[in-house]
Amino acid sequence: MVVLDATIVNIALPHIQTALGFSTSDLTWVVNAYALTFGGLLLLGGRAGDLLGRRRMFIVGIGLFSLASLLGGFAQEPWQLLAARALQGVGGAIASPTSLALIATTFPEGPERNRAFGVFASVSAGGGAVGLLAGGMLTDWLNWRWVLFVNVPIGILIAALAPRYIKESERHPGRFDLPGAFVSTVGMASLVYGFIRAAKEGWSDNLALTSFGVALALLVAFIAIERRTAQPITPLKLFADRNRSGTYAMMLSLAAAMFGMFFFIVIFAQNVLHYSPIKAGLAFLPVTAAIIVGAGLATNLLPKLGPKPFMVTGCLITATGMSWLTLIDPDSSYAGGLLGPMLLFGFGMGLNFVTLTLTAVSGIADSESGAASGMLNTTQQVGGALGLSILTTVFSSANTDEAKTQVGKFLAEGTPEQKAQFAKSHQLPAPWSDSVLAHGIGTAFIAAAALAVLAALIALFAIQVRKSDLEALSGKAGAAAG
Repeated sequence: MVVLDATIVNIALPHIQTALGFSTSDLTWVVNAYALTFGGLLLLGGRAGDLLGRRRMFIVGIGLFSLASLLGGFAQEPWQLLAARALQGVGGAIASPTSLALIATTFPEGPERNRAFGVFASVSAGGGAVGLLAGGMLTDWLNWRWVLFVNVPIGILIAALAPRYIKESERHPGRFDLPGAFVSTVGMASLVYGFIRAAKEGWSDNLALTSFGVALALLVAFIAIERRTAQPITPLKLFADRNRSGTYAMMLSLAAAMFGMFFFIVIFAQNVLHYSPIKAGLAFLPVTAAIIVGAGLATNLLPKLGPKPFMVTGCLITATGMSWLTLIDPDSSYAGGLLGPMLLFGFGMGLNFVTLTLTAVSGIADSESGAASGMLNTTQQVGGALGLSILTTVFSSANTDEAKTQVGKFLAEGTPEQKAQFAKSHQLPAPWSDSVLAHGIGTAFIAAAALAVLAALIALFAIQVRKSDLEALSGKAGAAAG
């Protein structure tokens, strides 16, 4: 449920935009409000499970998540939906790490736990695309509000059954790093807001520049807090190992490309190809299949080849898919313009999902493997939010320039009736509006491709995990669930 909600709302974005009056740049906050609180508080949520009991906090997280879903479904104003999405992220940040940690208390260490961990990873990997299908069905058959309402009965059922089927974990002594969690989350939110504000008002906007300054100050303060805190939310020594630091940087870059791909293809499919929500959701099923194939191939061949070849190859395949999507235009069809690059993207990401998880926990003590794997999830969410804001900035800039060109063409080619309507609404009709949107999306994918190439370079030059390390990696995979 938590994984699906990262994308299930995406398919309903055009309907949410119309119903609540979001601009395209502001619409990204529907995704980012969830991703930022989820990613920013993920480590704190895991810490809460250790200190207060994992089953207890799992139920609290699911309850908070369900309540936020209910409030979001009833939203009448943009701010109400954004507040609910942020609250969903808080609930998800509590429920997600505790559910992963509960695998360690439910399944014995060894093959059984590793299989359970593999199932969890598969659900996480394919859940994004499945969420788009579920969102399409709910939006098409009911309305956009049900992509949020659907969580309520599921959450109530989970909370009711958890005490019966899940054992409570042992509590561990310790303290919460509340200042670190607060400063890091607000700092990242300020950075993302700066990009989104610059997309609307330009890079010389005082509020955008102030947001960047606040973000920089808070992130510097975060490092200072973590260095002085006895029990930091983010142990800085995790970054001392070049393989782990490289893995986090790779996930940050790949997640940025991934969030952008889902966001902009949904917009293109519904606004240019005029797909219904359910048809747009079905269009993403091949991505799920490609992810599963890539993850399965990587899992089977890792003992023979080691992780680095899959990292480099996966990133390059993903970059190829993103580069292909830069060619998108108003005449692009699903089969001829979208399916091929989406399959490449999914396969490349599949090669990396398992490999990055294993590398993140290599060469680290069992007691810190949970923090190491949790940081990987954090970089995925924060990278996605930050990347989407950057891609939206590129999109908006390209849109503005292309709109001037298309308005000139429209004034020369449009009918008198179309011109009269344009004078009232200031909205370009199709096909001129489709050209503006497609140009902006294609330009945004240039930035996405660059991010995937950056991940490939990091894999090539920073990662040094050898094939001989794989035995240790396999053992850590199970320990990561703890």
